[in-house]
Amino acid sequence: MTQKQALEILKTGANVFLSGEPGSGKTYTVNQYVSYLRSRKIEAAITASTGIAATHIGGMTIHSWSGIGIKRKLDKYDLDRISSNERVAKRIRHAKVLIIDEVSMLSPQTLSMVDMVCREVKEDSQAFGGLQVLLVGDFFQLPPVVKRDEINLQNVLIEEVTARFAYDAPCWLRTQFLTCYLTEQYRQDDRNFLSILSAIRRNEYNETHHVYIKKRQVTRENAPKGIPRLFSHNEDVEKVNAQELSKIKEKERTFEMISQGTPLLIHTLKKGCLSPEILKLKVGAKVMFTKNNPQAGFVNGTLGEVEDLNSFGSPIIRTRNNRSIVAEPMTWTVEEGGSVRARITQVPLRLAWAITVHKSQGMSLDEAVMDLSDVFEFGQGYVALSRVRRLSGLYLLGWNKQTFEVHPEVLEKDAEFREWSQVTMEAFDNISFHELTRMQGNFIKAVGGRLPEKKKKLKRI
Repeated sequence: MTQKQALEILKTGANVFLSGEPGSGKTYTVNQYVSYLRSRKIEAAITASTGIAATHIGGMTIHSWSGIGIKRKLDKYDLDRISSNERVAKRIRHAKVLIIDEVSMLSPQTLSMVDMVCREVKEDSQAFGGLQVLLVGDFFQLPPVVKRDEINLQNVLIEEVTARFAYDAPCWLRTQFLTCYLTEQYRQDDRNFLSILSAIRRNEYNETHHVYIKKRQVTRENAPKGIPRLFSHNEDVEKVNAQELSKIKEKERTFEMISQGTPLLIHTLKKGCLSPEILKLKVGAKVMFTKNNPQAGFVNGTLGEVEDLNSFGSPIIRTRNNRSIVAEPMTWTVEEGGSVRARITQVPLRLAWAITVHKSQGMSLDEAVMDLSDVFEFGQGYVALSRVRRLSGLYLLGWNKQTFEVHPEVLEKDAEFREWSQVTMEAFDNISFHELTRMQGNFIKAVGGRLPEKKKKLKRI
């Protein structure tokens, strides 16, 4: 399905699961739809499963938006407390469309809690209280984190593994999502590289593909300098960044994070924040912005180098497109109970000689050096490899068997998603342009939006 076809379906008000391979334009399609809604005075709630993902789309986490915070289950008291929270209730009542990005990292329990809260606040028994829901993501990418003690508890007491993926939530079926599976490719333009990524995705990776991968292997000594390095573990990232920073002879400047609020929520904020608690910089250090500020000229993932420090001590960053930006402190918050419960403030930067695979999700890189020898999760290797635009920009220090494996359950489910997308596409292909326009207009009216005024034809005198 093309982006244009998916967009036309979204405009009808249908609940949609928007999927597709990395680089197929999921985020672009979402942004186009949000622009369409805003031009018609319709409020959309833009959220994501993680703080990192939320910064990519200029939204907030679904946990914060819905008021569930860090909870893993809701009782009636919790539901009453959240629904009586004026700030949470107001934004849910005002919203007409709910967008959740990176749904692959959302547990079925969390999705069910969001559904419960929306129904309670909206006082509507329909799924998600009757909101149009757009779920965005690719289940071949990083899955939800399941704590080890929870897995053990499941095995001992229940003797079966609890559902892990969002599509297992009962509300997924009740919402009756139409699947829109994007098939165009906008990130990779290398045919051989695309065939490798597709082979991994379909569990058909073989020696023919591996020949190309082996040609991209490098040693630590001959790996190119000055480009991002991806690792599966944070310890490796911190080690590389510290080593590279120590090589610079310039004076070091330290920026400490300021925090305020409930300790547990502060801990959650710090865990989801890409900027470290103690940021050490020097002129010449390779850095990456960790927050979105399009007005200032940067987004999460913008790469650059510390050029100087201004008179106020703020770092001046020279980006790769040769733009000079002053990186001033920014704030991350958690809202709960009708007010800001915790906030952290830090310069929105991190050292960028190396980053983790987890934190690279959603990025597009021209080049990267990767060490995938310690990959430990299905989809981790696939996410890392698919960050790069072409095979010539890939430099591999190592890999293990799991690097080229995807989750077997997701493999089976993805085939269903593709079939359902085909059914959706064929059904809408049979709808006339006049009828489709009528459906789209009815949705705008139903949610209180404003249809664009028709241009009046000038009469000839």
